[in-house]
Order: sequence, then structure tokens, then C-alpha cells
Amino acid sequence: MPSLSVVRAANAKWSPSKPPTTVFLGGTSGIGQALARALARYTDGNAHIVLCGRSRATADTTLASLPRGPHAKHAFEPCDASLMRGAAATTATLRARLPKLNVLVLSPGFFSLRGRDPSSEGIDRRLALFYYARWKFVHDLLPLLRAARDAGEDARVMSVLAPGTGGRIDLDDLGLKQRYNIARAYRAVPTYNDLMIEAFAEREPGIAFTHAFPGIVRTPMMGRLFQTLLYPIATAPDVCAEHLLYALLAADPGASRWDNKGNNMGKTRYYGSDEARQRLWEHTEQEIDRAMKVEA
Repeated sequence: MPSLSVVRAANAKWSPSKPPTTVFLGGTSGIGQALARALARYTDGNAHIVLCGRSRATADTTLASLPRGPHAKHAFEPCDASLMRGAAATTATLRARLPKLNVLVLSPGFFSLRGRDPSSEGIDRRLALFYYARWKFVHDLLPLLRAARDAGEDARVMSVLAPGTGGRIDLDDLGLKQRYNIARAYRAVPTYNDLMIEAFAEREPGIAFTHAFPGIVRTPMMGRLFQTLLYPIATAPDVCAEHLLYALLAADPGASRWDNKGNNMGKTRYYGSDEARQRLWEHTEQEIDRAMKVEA
């Protein structure tokens, strides 16, 4: 387990050949926001950083706090990632405006004890944010990631969720439309994300796809009560961001899973299979296509 000082020293050695173009879905608060700040700091403010989320005011505050070097570019793109149409609209804008993409960080989510909460598209909002919108962003932005890879630059994707905390998934109830409860949802989405990065890595050699566990982090998503109760064991967002950035930059092309201390987890507590990976991919394509056709 690398110490925080080792992690920071490794991050400080990052020296991209050109100012990186980066997109953060869920970057307006919490872990995504902390990662954007860390990336800006380690590039001396010379990065193109795009925050995607619902709150322009929060994004503007975050972007204003970032260091600005001579090559800095900062932008906000609105996105309601609970809807596949919302994700699609944002990715279409990004494809039109960006020539390449070096880093894509996916961290949208929320904490709630509510049961199934389907959107107007029929997808549970928890699953939409923790899985389907992430898949949609990666899928739609692959042309930009390929452009970076083919230019000999970094091409990296990180989904921040919970590798190692999932379980075996029901291949006959993908999307949990037959039997849904909070426990099943939170067991399913880590495995969905494991299978997602593997499936993309199989199809896109030369691009690094990472699923990373942030641990317990003091973010607004926890709520005041849980922040108070878990404060002694929770990590500050800036410290979490150091470990996640380390994992993001250390990951080789292909699929990898990382814990909250910068360790490559390999297949530890892995619940996927070749069949599950293929079945989930087919289900995801069909489910997103169905959602996109639902009348607004």
C-alpha cells in the first residue's frame, strides 16, 4: 500500500506532453470536484477541464477556484445523468466541441434509502447514475478517447464506485425490474461497473479503463448525519483524490480495479464472468435504446 507521501510524489511526476483534455461527469461536487482540483494543481493549471452536472452555480464556483496556467480552459456542460436523453445531449455537445479526450472521470450518484425510483424513461435513478449514464458517456465519447490514443497521448477512463463490494448478478433480471430493493441495487452496480470496464477494454485496446473505490469520504452526498457519525473513519475529499489520481495515472491500458489506498485489486472479490459480461452489454444497449425512444 503506497503511503500518501509516495502517492503525492508519483502524482507530481505526471508530465503530459500536451495540456490534457478532461471531462468529469459528477464533477460539480464531492469526489469528482476534488479530482478536478487535484488534476488542475498537478498540471499547474494547464488543462482543459470540463465539469458536467446539474448545478451551473456550483460548477462556476469550482472552476473559479482552479489554478489557471497559460493553456487553461475551463467549461461547464449541463447534464441530467438520470436520463439517457440527458446524457446523450451532453455527449453530443462534447463530441462537437472537443477534438480529443485524455481523461474521463465518472462519479455521479446520490445516497438515498428510497426504493425503486424510475425516471420518465423507466430506468431506476440509482441505477441510471451508478451505471447506465456512465456506460453511455464512455460509449459516446470513445471517438474522442481514440483520437487521444492514436495521437500517442493519455486515454484514460475512471469510474469511481465500489469494486470489491458487489455480488453475483441475476442475469435474468438485469436492471432489477422484477425484484428490486436497495441491497440488491447496491450489490449489483459494482459488478455492473466491473463488467463495463472489461467490455470496453476488450473492444478498445490502448485505452485504460479503471474502476476505483474511494472508500468512505466526507462529501455532501453522505448527508450531515452520516458525516457526523462516520467522521472518525471517513477520508477528506482532497486525500481521496490523491489516491484516485494515483490509480488513474498508474493504470495500464486495459481494465483494472483499484482500492481506496492506491492498490491494484486484480480479481479480488470479483463476481463477473464471460457470460455475465456479454449478457450485460447486450442488455445495456437494448435498455438505453429503449429509454431513448420513450416520448418525453
